[in-house]
Amino acid sequence: MTKMNTPYLAATQRQTDVSPEEWAARIDLAAAYRLCALNGWADGTATHLSARVPGTDHFLINPFGLLFDEITASSLIKVDMDGNALSQSEYEINFAGYVIHSAILAARADVTCVMHLHTDEGAAVSCLEEGLMPISQTAMLVCDQLAYHEWEGVAFELEERERLVEHLGPHNYMMLYNHGLLTSGKSVAEAFCRMWRFQRACCIQLMALSTGRPIKTFDYAARTRTTEVGARIGSPHTHAEWAAFRRQLDRISEDYKN
Repeated sequence: MTKMNTPYLAATQRQTDVSPEEWAARIDLAAAYRLCALNGWADGTATHLSARVPGTDHFLINPFGLLFDEITASSLIKVDMDGNALSQSEYEINFAGYVIHSAILAARADVTCVMHLHTDEGAAVSCLEEGLMPISQTAMLVCDQLAYHEWEGVAFELEERERLVEHLGPHNYMMLYNHGLLTSGKSVAEAFCRMWRFQRACCIQLMALSTGRPIKTFDYAARTRTTEVGARIGSPHTHAEWAAFRRQLDRISEDYKN
């Protein structure tokens, strides 16, 4: 990842035009986009991450037409729950992104950030009948908190929002069958670190299955203890992880903060 010098990516929302709380949310979300790109989780201009603007019913989302490694704090578009853009941009928003993110953010007051990705490994596991299998420690941190949503085609229908919310319920991990992965959290940090674990669990599953060898059985009491640990992973641990990821990103480039 290198610093951007592309003139067409001029700032669309100046720091002086928004509250300090909104600007902090913009920087966090832009960092998440860049980290997704850094880890090879992007899918061209498809997929999307969102973050609620603190103290409002508005949320931030990527402009449709920019790659994840082009996203900056100022280029994110502020949108209301009716899909109206509240910040200037030469780009539109991805309508499927609006459908998915508005559904969850409107229904879940406890959620600040939603991430939806089509990683190769996540999409591959979403095509398996059994979905994510609890065969690794990483998967066991996720499986008991995981919801599933049947594929309904590209998310262009507003009616799908009700079913997305129903299927997600109180969970913060969801596999969209034949489609990809979704996480949510009380912060960008939580949603990102959950996606990190979710994606890793999918990678491990595919690697294990690709050997064609029998899957090792495990002690179910140990699994129960592990799933309990997964449910308890919270802010102190998560924010230490997120700070480390941010330091990694800053060593490469800090232009996402622009």
